[in-house]
Order: sequence, then C-alpha cells, then structure tokens
Amino acid sequence: MGEPVKVPLVGLNEQNKPLAVELRDAFERVLDSSQFILGPEVIEFESLAAESIGARHAIGTSSGTDALLLSLMTLGIGPGDEVLCPSFTFFATAGAIARIGAIPVFVDSIDTDFNIDLGDAERRITGKTKAIIPVHLFGQAADMDGAQRLAKAHGLAVLEDAAQSMGATFDGQQVGTMGDLSAFSFFPSKNLGGFGDGGMITTDHDDLAKRARILRVHGGAPQYYHKAIGGNFRMDPLHAALLGVKLGHLPGYFAGRRANACSISSAWPSSITLPRADWCCQLKSKAATTLGTNSPSAWPTANVNAAEHLPQQHRPAIYYPVRYISRNASHTCPISASHCRSVKKWRGSVEYPGIPGTDGGANLSRCRHAGQCPALIAIVTCR
Repeated sequence: MGEPVKVPLVGLNEQNKPLAVELRDAFERVLDSSQFILGPEVIEFESLAAESIGARHAIGTSSGTDALLLSLMTLGIGPGDEVLCPSFTFFATAGAIARIGAIPVFVDSIDTDFNIDLGDAERRITGKTKAIIPVHLFGQAADMDGAQRLAKAHGLAVLEDAAQSMGATFDGQQVGTMGDLSAFSFFPSKNLGGFGDGGMITTDHDDLAKRARILRVHGGAPQYYHKAIGGNFRMDPLHAALLGVKLGHLPGYFAGRRANACSISSAWPSSITLPRADWCCQLKSKAATTLGTNSPSAWPTANVNAAEHLPQQHRPAIYYPVRYISRNASHTCPISASHCRSVKKWRGSVEYPGIPGTDGGANLSRCRHAGQCPALIAIVTCR
C-alpha cells in the first residue's frame, strides 16, 4: 500500500487556476463596461443557466438565501401562512419562511437519503398550508414525483431548494425544473461555485418570472412606480460574468469527481460501510460522515468529541449542535433527530491510503439515481 494521499475537499484553487485567463478577461470586461447593476452580463448568464438546466426562465439573485426569500414573496406567501419544509436542512430553508412572517412546519426526513418524508408532510397539512419546499439535500434529488402529487392534491405551491444540487437529476429531469419555482446557490463551495455570494431562481411560469424580476428590484415596475414591496435581490454583473466562465466546465467537473469516487471506493478500507452502489453519483466539494456506535477507536462515536478529534488529525471539523424542538409534542421528527446526532461534516483534507494521484475535490458520493447526481457526498458508517 502506498503512502496516504491528502486530498482537499474544497479544491477551489485546482478548479479556478486553469480558468485564470478567462476569469481575468471576464473581470476586465465588466470593469471596462462600467455596468455594475444588472445589465447584459446578468442577462447573458441567466440565459446560459436556463438553457443548461432546461428551464424557461432564470433570475439571478444576490444569494441562495435571497433566492428562497424572493421565491416565497413571488408565490404570495405571507404572515400566518404555513410552509412545509424538512427538519433536516440548512437554516436558510426555514429562515426564509419565518422572515416573511410565515410559519415553517417541520417535516421528518427519510432514513435512507435524508430528504423530506412526504408521508409525514401530508399528515402535517392544515387549512393554512400554502406551499412545500423539497430540499435536494447533499445533491440527492428529493422525490419530486411524490411532491408534485401531494401539492396537486392539496393545492400547494412547490418551491425546490436546489442550493446544493445544481446539475442533479430526478428520473432524467434536472432539479430546478419540477417546481413552480426553484432556488439555487452559488456560494463558493457549491457545485457551481462563485466568487462571493450569489443565487438564482428558475421557473417555467412566465407570470412568476415577471413578478420575481419586479420584486427583485424593490417591486418597481416601471422604475420608481411601486405597487408591491420587494427588496434588493439583484445579482452583480461581476459575479454573473465569472459564473458564466465556470458554467460551461460543469460537465468536466462532474466527470472528474465520478472518476475519483470510483478510485476511492475500490480501495476503501473494509472497516468502512460504503453507500449502496445504486446511490453512487457525482460529487460536490464537501463530505459528511456518519459515525456509528461501533466506530473504531480512531473515530469517537460522540459528535462533540469528533469535533475535537478531527482537527487534531488536521481535518477541520464543522459540528452542528442541532437539537429539534417542537412546539407540539405530537409533532416530533425522530429520523431527523437521529441524523442530527450522527452526521458530521468537515472541511480541509482527507487522507485516502494507497490511492496515489487523486486530484483536488475527490470524494465519495451517494444518491438515489446512479450516475445522474453531480453533488455531495461521502456519507460513510464506521463499523
């Protein structure tokens, strides 16, 4: 067995350096134009992104969080309305709901892929429920067929949270094309990583696209005539130009990560339980690991101990001290609670023993649809 190879999980330098000339050209193009608010660069990126995803409209936003917020505003969600969302997700999903005065109704997750449990979602629908937000967590597409059926049966809007999953597919259809609206993030570590914050909304509905564009600029249409209250959710032209350079390289990034995953999985120690083969898919530059109760001594079983242990091995850890608290004792989310106790994410680098030559961003992945999902994740269980 060869010497361990230390592989960065967020290899932004490896990704961006080959594009240095193109990125500088894009930067100088924006600088020379003096067009720093919306304009042709944003329009061009929106067109390219919509074509790439297969959506009729794409609306660039200032962040993925603002994409969620603007989507909810576009759907007319407001104070007192209830919105179904996963209890196991990044805070922004629920935070955007609460920010507009609506009520996030937390739904349990599926034990196998961590996504929203639609059976539990249906049990939580009331007369105040207006929408559901399926989150494609860790690049794994949620059950959009089921979400659409549920929404149709109960008259709900569907907002896809695809922040972590650009390029992922569900039964051959890209995420971001199956909801009434969809929200993406271009945070640097995402599949399409930007150079600061950025986000995007996609939709096939002309009326929703028009309303989102109006609300994106304080609700003015025409300018300085405001019949609605919006906000400042614009994507900067500089970000649009730089993202446009990287957008065309996404298929290559995904292919490289798949190849790395195959190399790593073939040499993974037998003490590690790998994801099922039918979940193997493309990758995103992060990893999560589930530490089982029978972990070897090198892997403390308690998350809080692991958060201290991993940095000692030069693996910076991110510990999420999540505790589910329900206002209604009957509305518990036991599967999500279990995930909160067991899931660990870390950034930095991981050593893969005996796997020479793996390049930056190598990482294992798991997904419901083999070979179709270009996202996260190394979720492994230590025996």
